[in-house]
Amino acid sequence: QVHLVESGGGLVQPGGSLRLSCAASGSIFNLNSMAWYRQAPGKEREFVALISSVNNRNYADSVKGRFTISRDNAKNAIYLQMNSLKPEDTAVYYCNALVQTQVMAPYRPYWGQGTQVTVSS
Repeated sequence: QVHLVESGGGLVQPGGSLRLSCAASGSIFNLNSMAWYRQAPGKEREFVALISSVNNRNYADSVKGRFTISRDNAKNAIYLQMNSLKPEDTAVYYCNALVQTQVMAPYRPYWGQGTQVTVSS
């Protein structure tokens, strides 16, 4: 079993910053890409940012220049530094990882439980 645990969410004023963390644990043989998604009330879950195993990064257009994704392979962790936050960034943020649980096994996606980010004055 693989567990992803997010932390760092909270309430912040517009223009403020937050740093989200996600740590993976359990039966991990190899971690491939890891990513952040978010889901606002009444909307579908959407892609935010991704970092590959060799630190290639992709961002949604809506967060480019404001959010930065990073990775610590020694800790099986990723982070999302969010600056210049806007009310439209309000959502539950989910961590996603492609995990190989044993040699020759296929990579499978795993999700965390989510952490709430609220941007409001």
